[in-house]
Amino acid sequence: MRHILSILLENEPGALSRIVGLFSQRAFNIESLTVAPTDDITLSRITIATRGDDKVLEQIVKQVNKLVDVMKITDLTERKHVERELLLVKVVAINDKSRTEVKRISDIFRGSIVDIGKQIYTIELTGSSDKLNAFLDTLKNETEIIESVRSGCVGIARGEKALRV
Repeated sequence: MRHILSILLENEPGALSRIVGLFSQRAFNIESLTVAPTDDITLSRITIATRGDDKVLEQIVKQVNKLVDVMKITDLTERKHVERELLLVKVVAINDKSRTEVKRISDIFRGSIVDIGKQIYTIELTGSSDKLNAFLDTLKNETEIIESVRSGCVGIARGEKALRV
């Protein structure tokens, strides 16, 4: 099962490595990891996307919660939430036909062309992982993908629920 963990912790050196260490000790793979300071610069928020056994994940959550730096941890998949991922992708756009097709596909997926070179377009797209995968599959059928980079997912609970101290 896929899980999205959101962790609020002190913005201190070594805090991230201790959390990641708990995952590696249990041989639990991290699909994506994002971390940044919150509106309070003394706190950071980590979002971890992972797949695996619920019992093992429960143990990891309990151990993460015991770390001194950690203020709160929540599994966003247990409640209604919003999740997004950012994709930047460079594609070949050699002639008018390929440029038109790249622009059309970007528009359909509500992406933005953020850089144009002589033969290279860079496109930005945000959305769910499924949306980004569908976009890349569609692009592959129409043009050559030179390079792509993804941020990994970030998520936040819907409604009144909030991860705060």
